Amino acid sequence: MDTGEHDLTALFSQLGLDNDEAAIERFIEEHSPLPSGCLLQDADFWSTGQKQFLTEAVDDDAQWVDAVNHLDTLLRKA
Repeated sequence: MDTGEHDLTALFSQLGLDNDEAAIERFIEEHSPLPSGCLLQDADFWSTGQKQFLTEAVDDDAQWVDAVNHLDTLLRKA
């Protein structure tokens, strides 16, 4: 059983992205806002593996879904 953290910092690490606070803020600034009607996992800046991970997290209501939803919300702010 996975008992590790599943917060935004851990999500960025899981996605293979820099996960310090400045890097997360920079990522959000660079990729916001997501186009209206675009699902987070369908955004054009994800790799195939990242898209797959995000899709599975949402579809399977996995332990990561709260962090994924948090990232989705942050990327929709203008």
